[in-house]
Parts: sequence; structure tokens; C-alpha cells
Amino acid sequence: MGKKVVIAIGREFGSGGREIAKKVAERLNVKLYDKELIGLIARESGMHEDVLEQVDETATNSFLYALSTGSFSSVPFVNGSPMALPINDKAFITCAGIIKEIASKESCVILGRCAESVLKGTDGLLTVFVHADIERRIDRVCEHEEISRSEANSVIKRADKKRASYHNYYADTPWGSRASYDLCINSKIGTDAAADIIVMAAKNSH
Repeated sequence: MGKKVVIAIGREFGSGGREIAKKVAERLNVKLYDKELIGLIARESGMHEDVLEQVDETATNSFLYALSTGSFSSVPFVNGSPMALPINDKAFITCAGIIKEIASKESCVILGRCAESVLKGTDGLLTVFVHADIERRIDRVCEHEEISRSEANSVIKRADKKRASYHNYYADTPWGSRASYDLCINSKIGTDAAADIIVMAAKNSH
């Protein structure tokens, strides 16, 4: 692959976004950063991975708005780490720094974590949102989780609410809004076709 490609993918729960992100990374022969970021945050911050799992993509109500736009100067730091903040906010600051560092060095695919906002202005960045109608999402969650349709519907609503809350708190654009992304894609076309479209868009967006 020639020029650096950085793809930030957001997704509705049950839309197949993670599977699509994995296929995009495989097609481009680049690394996918998803849960791997938790380990990197733990090593960088000294926080325990189990704790970070609990707060992953979860917002608090005490974060300074400036942080969501990358203006961290008003936050107290000790030895390079943000202090006197809830763990959610410390995790986000650390994660944002790691995402920026990764994107500055290599082509990659990053799933969730407000990456399209954190990386705004990055050379070679393509931002994507994966969605699907609720019935397809319920079908997918029922298959993967082996739960009833009503349970799946409840799980989807809770997960989407959590993701929207996190994104809208830390990012400067609305979660799921077509104006927030370069490309919005309905996974009803299939995960392979969706991955192919994203790859083609990434290669032709320079």
C-alpha cells in the first residue's frame, strides 16, 4: 500500500461494524485497533485493565468540554498523566493520545472511541459509520448471543444509548449523523461488500 490510510469506524450495536472493520484491516494488511487499545491505555496510564474494561466507551458528567476538542491545556498533569479527573476521563485522554500516536506512525483501522473526532485533520483519514435497520440488528444479536428477540432489542437500545452518550460527550460531532462521517454504510449489503466499499473509498480519498 502506498500512502498512509487511517480509517476510523463508528457503528450501531449489532450492525456488524466490528466484523467489517476486521475485514477492512485484513484487505489492507493493516492492524485493527479495538479492544487492544485497553491494554495500551493500561500500560500508558498504570490503570488496571479490568477497571478500564468497566469504563470503556463510557462517559462521565465532569469532563471539561475543551478536552473533547483536543485542548488539554487546562487539565492538571503530573508526570505527563491527567490527574484529579474521573477514571473515564483519564482513560479517554490517554486513549486519544495513543490513537493520535498510532495514526501518526502507521496505516490502521480504529473502531469506535471517537476516533473520527480525535483524528480530525489527520492526513489519509477516512471516517465511516456502519448502521443497519433494527430487525437485522436484532437477528444478528440473537444469533451471536443466543437470546430472545425482545432481549436483543433491549440490549441494542442500551448499547446504542451508551455509545451515543460517550461519543456526544467527548466528540465535537453527533454520533451516527451522516454529517459527522465521510461515509455511512448500511450493512444489509453484507459485511464483505461493505468492507470492499470502505477499502475502495480509502484508496480513492487521497
